[in-house]
Amino acid sequence: MNFDFSDEEKLVQDQVSRFLNDNCGADVARQVLEGEAQYSDSVYKGLADMGVLGSAIPADHGGVEMGYLTLCLSAKELGARLAPVPVSSSIYLAAEAISLFGSEAQKEAWLPRLAGGQVIGTLAVTEGTEDTGEDSIQVQGGANGISGTKLVVPHGLIANVFVVLCRDAAGVSMYIAEAGDSVEATAVETVDPTMASATVAFNATPAELLGETGKGYEQLNRLYDRAAVLVAFEQLGGAESALNMAVEYAKERFAFGRPIGSFQALKHMMADMYVALKLAESNCYYAAWALQNDSEDLSLAAATARVSATQAFQLCSRDNIQVHGGMGFTWEFDCHLYYRRSNYLTLLLGGLTAWEDKLVDALPEAAA
Repeated sequence: MNFDFSDEEKLVQDQVSRFLNDNCGADVARQVLEGEAQYSDSVYKGLADMGVLGSAIPADHGGVEMGYLTLCLSAKELGARLAPVPVSSSIYLAAEAISLFGSEAQKEAWLPRLAGGQVIGTLAVTEGTEDTGEDSIQVQGGANGISGTKLVVPHGLIANVFVVLCRDAAGVSMYIAEAGDSVEATAVETVDPTMASATVAFNATPAELLGETGKGYEQLNRLYDRAAVLVAFEQLGGAESALNMAVEYAKERFAFGRPIGSFQALKHMMADMYVALKLAESNCYYAAWALQNDSEDLSLAAATARVSATQAFQLCSRDNIQVHGGMGFTWEFDCHLYYRRSNYLTLLLGGLTAWEDKLVDALPEAAA
């Protein structure tokens, strides 16, 4: 089987790459990191105009319906540039949840605006420091609205619509809530401030049930499997950029009259980075196929891609700092930007340990 991308899909990737090269350099990430803006509005609008946000959204709901393979390649380019935009929260999570579980009215109300970038969405799940489980959900939902607090909501500071995991009379369910006077978002300090994370308090916030009542945790797992593939491609792009950055510096930086890349210790370090990157790449390619075809192996493929891409991005971003030596630890070099994003994305859909456990659990099913 051929898991490579088509020429048409690569053409879209090239167009996204060109746009980001022209409009989303490291200086843009730094402007968000150091300034008052929570994200790059111009880059986000540009991606919406190109149809990137609507890649996997049906045309009759405002999308361009290019498919998940195109969105995967766009995600890789976003990760490579550390783009400070809420695509992961708004598209991989909120829009995907509404596409999967929403009623026709909910899809008509939200998907065109999410695809066009007019509104920003996110998923609010976490309530404590432990990995999220069905018993850990205590925020209340139902006919009286949503009440309770969610922690470290990605892009919660700028979201207009929240998909919230709540406890109701039937168990755990998903709800849609719109930002308003009854929603209070407070900035929370994280390793990557460009993700505009927030503690979000809901106070009897009007909400609609999303999907089946009492099936919220099952829906969350299904959503995470799909989002994990897209996040893995962002991690893959970030890892590749960090490796390239290390290699270029090792070629140009001289010590004792020779490029530092000629020293065996750095050769081995960058070889390990390359191997981790290529392993993640092969896993991500298969996961993209599984996502596009809604394969019965999607859960296993997503976990494999997620684990390997997380490990690759963590390794490449960390060792990129080491290759740069003392300069790699300074604010002026961009190494820390990749390290920040790698650590944030590691926890975005649950920690690495949770995904390793999920991978192990999926193996017997695949072998049966």
